[in-house]
Amino acid sequence: MERRVDNKWASTIASIWIQASCGASYTFGIYSSTLKSSQSYSQSTLDTVSVFKDIGANAGVISGLFYSAVTEKRGGRSSAGVGRRPRSVLSPGPWLVLVAGAVQFFAGYFFIWASVVGLIDRPPVAAMCLFMWVAAHAQTFFNTTNVVSGVHNFSDYSGTIVGIMKGFLGLSGAILIQVYYTVLKDRPSAFILMLAILPTSVSLVLMLLVRIYDTNAMGDKKHLNSFSAVALIIATYLMILIILENTFTMPLWSRILTFIVLLFLLFWPLRTAIVAMREEREGSSEPSSSEQSPLLDDPLQVVSEEVSEDMNLIQAMRTGDFWLLFMAMVCGLGSGLATINNISQIGESLGYTTVEINTLVSLLSIWNFLGRFGAGYISDVLLYKRGFTRPFLMAFTLLIMAAGHIIIASGFSGNLYVGSVLVGVCYGCLWSLMPTITSEIFGVGHMGTIFNTIAIGSPVGSYILSVRVIGYIYDKEATGEDNSCYGTHCFMLSFFILASVAFFGFLVDLVLFFRTRSFYKLILHRRSQHSQLTAA
Repeated sequence: MERRVDNKWASTIASIWIQASCGASYTFGIYSSTLKSSQSYSQSTLDTVSVFKDIGANAGVISGLFYSAVTEKRGGRSSAGVGRRPRSVLSPGPWLVLVAGAVQFFAGYFFIWASVVGLIDRPPVAAMCLFMWVAAHAQTFFNTTNVVSGVHNFSDYSGTIVGIMKGFLGLSGAILIQVYYTVLKDRPSAFILMLAILPTSVSLVLMLLVRIYDTNAMGDKKHLNSFSAVALIIATYLMILIILENTFTMPLWSRILTFIVLLFLLFWPLRTAIVAMREEREGSSEPSSSEQSPLLDDPLQVVSEEVSEDMNLIQAMRTGDFWLLFMAMVCGLGSGLATINNISQIGESLGYTTVEINTLVSLLSIWNFLGRFGAGYISDVLLYKRGFTRPFLMAFTLLIMAAGHIIIASGFSGNLYVGSVLVGVCYGCLWSLMPTITSEIFGVGHMGTIFNTIAIGSPVGSYILSVRVIGYIYDKEATGEDNSCYGTHCFMLSFFILASVAFFGFLVDLVLFFRTRSFYKLILHRRSQHSQLTAA
């Protein structure tokens, strides 16, 4: 029998590298000043363009619908399902979604670059908003493909694989900024062109490797843990680099050396994939548990269908669970993104130095990663070993986020660092937990469409809280000709409101937790029976 499970490791490596290169929306601060000056924008106009970036990066309904369309199930299972030879790599599949993302990525950033350098006439603001939206929207095509394909390939460890994919996306902004500092420092317009070329090229080169293999093997967790360990090492390394860069002036030779080390770390997961494939080949002469009783062909198929019946978007939207999860994301992701978007201005109002603010902003990507990765990994452990469900962990996360907002509101010396760590980690946790909960409650079949629809809550909540709460109160407190504000009063009331919103999200998620308790008991029962069957 062809060992198709071998290839899912190549698919995972390809997805990791695409995720690590496509987070260009997190690098807006590198070229925003150049964009503002070249187009003669006011600050409010630049903020408007930035809003379209956030909308594009979070509203991925189209990518979800497209993914579902090109990977639709036939005969009740995936076309690349267990016991069935995969179709040709050129058959409709995830690679088409990656192509669509690559086209948008290149087009969006190319036209932004052409506008900045004067290759084309200065476009209207509406056109620039469109360019930015298209460029950021491409990210949802990459993210949907890699996350949902990963859940298909490692359904028994969906939390872990989602955490890995979301974690590398969270790190990608810091990785791309390292490319800028090493190769294109003080050339932000060239950096925009690089954004048009590099992520597009990576996705096109690797796209045919990203495929669906609905398989599970007992040894998967060990190798996923190796990917997780490498991700943590890369995050730690980037955190050290960020602190050094904001403390010392690093010469070019040291930047080149540190960048080479970063590339080595990014290629290190390839070793894990090779080991995994070698182990599968060495064991191919003996029947494996995954071959004898594959997940989709074993007697527990009936239980599996009861636990996770695939719903489409319309069916999901008719359930209370969908709207509870959506409202929790409006409160959690919305308040978290509002904090991230205003962290520099908060630092200025509290008298932080430029170096301290830059360090604060840069480290947010690391806290974001730790939340994305940690929640995925820990939620699997807590669910399968302790019985704590993911909605329970999400509710706990929202409660900690509310505490983080209160700490920021207090305005005491150093509290902005503590509060930003809590909010950043919790914000990342929500981005990891939400897609996994979506796949468990509504099924994997239309997971991309459903979780991207729920993710719209992020820009919706951010707009309300950033513009209608933080911005409005700041403008009322501002004095002087430059409309600036200094002191704890500038943001205190705003963050008490954000804390209240996050706490409301906690209460909403508690309702979801109680509604889904019996559902998760079925998941644990099914997994327990499946483990006993494969052990026998």
